Amino acid sequence: MDIFHDILDTLDLKGTLYFRTCFMSPWAVQVPKFEQVARFHLVVQGQCFVNFPSGEQLKLNAGDMILIPAGAKHIISDGHHRNAAPLETVLSTSGYDGKGVLVIGKGDPDATTQLICGHYNFRKGADHPVLRALPEFLVVSTAMRASHPWLDDMLRLIVRRLFSGDKAADAVVTRLSESIFIELVNAGIENNQLLKDLMRGFNDRHIGSALELIHERPDHPWTVESLAREVGMSRSRFAEKFQHLVGSGPMAYLSEWRIQKALSLLNSSHWSVQQIAKKTGYRSPAAFTRAFSLKMGFPPSQYRQSYA
Repeated sequence: MDIFHDILDTLDLKGTLYFRTCFMSPWAVQVPKFEQVARFHLVVQGQCFVNFPSGEQLKLNAGDMILIPAGAKHIISDGHHRNAAPLETVLSTSGYDGKGVLVIGKGDPDATTQLICGHYNFRKGADHPVLRALPEFLVVSTAMRASHPWLDDMLRLIVRRLFSGDKAADAVVTRLSESIFIELVNAGIENNQLLKDLMRGFNDRHIGSALELIHERPDHPWTVESLAREVGMSRSRFAEKFQHLVGSGPMAYLSEWRIQKALSLLNSSHWSVQQIAKKTGYRSPAAFTRAFSLKMGFPPSQYRQSYA
């Protein structure tokens, strides 16, 4: 079983291209914070700076890409960002209608900064150790792309399609979104110990097998003992290794995953709360409602009415 694919499918990962740019100096755009969104900026031509409220500033050159996993507030600019206009104001002033190229300023077209900007959405309430392990930002440089050929090929394809004027370009970008996100995470593993441990867990003969069991049968009454027995480890050694690699204990992971599967079913199915409770391993609808409310702050019926 492809655990990573199951995670992203359950969390309802969806990619969206929100604009291609042609920015001429001076320019600066303030991008607001968004929940359940991972934003990205790919520099096609020129250079830009990304500033965070913490004061950290990053310079991106042509070919570089930045992923901002938690949708943190930030400013993209040509380096002079003190008077950065909010994104909504920039879009309104430019008359951008969501189609074609977002143009700011007037000048030499050969000296513009051209970006491809987009985001990944996750379902309301989406949560997983993979998301929690991601850093505030993840930069993939041109040099890093050279060592990740799959990611490099996909990014080159996106650039070619979007600059071709092909009406199907947006659809191509959307279809590639999940694969690109996975490759971005893979590229970021080298500098992130939490991600490195988690991916080791996915690929570990024992822990990976236990995760497959949880993902394939979340409704099964698993215990630490039964999971350890299934993968051929002692209870104590299994619990210790699972905690070290995944970042939470087996039962905590199972409980969180059941809630995520329940969110998915509340969104995508017409099953009753009672049916979803059974499908996700709860002894009764009341037990399911208590666990769901503890995690989300409201009962499953309210979630379905508000977000499904």
